[in-house]
Amino acid sequence: MPEALDPADPAAEAVVGIDDSMRVVAWNQGAADLLGFDAGEAIGRPCCEILQARYPDGRALCRKDCKGDLCFGRGGADAPPSCLARHKDGRQVPLCIKPLIAMQKWVRAEPTDSEVAVVVLRRGEEAWHQPAAAQALRIFTFGRFALSLRGRDLAVGGWQRKKALDLLKYLATRPGRAVHRERLIALLWPEADESRGWQRLKVTVHFLRRQLRAAGLRQSVVETVGLAYVLKREAVWVDAIEFDRLVAEGRALQQRQSWAEAVDRYRQARRLYRGDYMEEDLYAGWCDEEREQLRERYLEMLGDLAESYGALGRFAEAVETCRRALVQEPCDESLHRALMRYLLRQGRPDRALAQFERCRRLLAQELDVEPTPETQRLQRQILEAGGAAGA
Repeated sequence: MPEALDPADPAAEAVVGIDDSMRVVAWNQGAADLLGFDAGEAIGRPCCEILQARYPDGRALCRKDCKGDLCFGRGGADAPPSCLARHKDGRQVPLCIKPLIAMQKWVRAEPTDSEVAVVVLRRGEEAWHQPAAAQALRIFTFGRFALSLRGRDLAVGGWQRKKALDLLKYLATRPGRAVHRERLIALLWPEADESRGWQRLKVTVHFLRRQLRAAGLRQSVVETVGLAYVLKREAVWVDAIEFDRLVAEGRALQQRQSWAEAVDRYRQARRLYRGDYMEEDLYAGWCDEEREQLRERYLEMLGDLAESYGALGRFAEAVETCRRALVQEPCDESLHRALMRYLLRQGRPDRALAQFERCRRLLAQELDVEPTPETQRLQRQILEAGGAAGA
């Protein structure tokens, strides 16, 4: 049987060995202390069954179809800034996963030619900075609306009362703020009179509470406050709120020129933005303004991420980030200019000039305008630079 890995006693850190079939082949005492499984329980099992790790936004990190790019450090895969893994007793443990090195043979009792990834697991801070986050109802408002609880997705698509989901969506736009019942009735049943609307609202709230309890939620989420209802702020984690927090932290770090830390925050925020806010409710006027504001903040964040990459000399990633933003906002000249500059710093003035032409054509087709003097001045600077490394 393979032995537990003990790489020179790395300060009792949790160290795990994973082979190229994604099975655990080494498990030291630090890993046992951290996650509760001893070596005999862990070794030989698929790592996804042991760790069951998830990103801070609730997406599965450890999956059955995982190819090990993170653990083996392939393809420039970055370790997640933080994740949640499953303890043996069912608790969620916040972790940082750090690939150490890919090695051969030495972690197995029997000689083998298969490659083995050595991974360090370090206890991390919870990424969402909210009380009792592991027990909170997690609400995903970007892209398809979704709920999860303790790492398990809730099947809201099967709810018989769709108005209960609409009610939860609306309350999720303003957690911690009481919404008068008249406002909710007007939103959900605009044709109903006060008496009938009130009865429908009471039935809908009861159904929502019952569904959440049946899913395993141990605390009340929707509370009655006089003639109003409120989504308890401390009982939920909302991706849009976490997005704003991460962007604000990234911007503060960027202002201090802590570029790598700013990139970390912006990348976390980018993962959360899975699509436009409440995109399934495009014709619901109650979320139009918030959707547009979040979309603008997302595009601004991508620009800041590209700038941070540029400051670190990571021009290829700055270029990719600008292109991603331009898919969303193809006529944003500031993004075109940033992309031109990063292409030039990559040593590709030809592509920078081609980007100018693409910008010029788009503005003519979509807005019937010429590029601004600032954009045209940048084009001339690139032409004059003749392939120099900066504008």
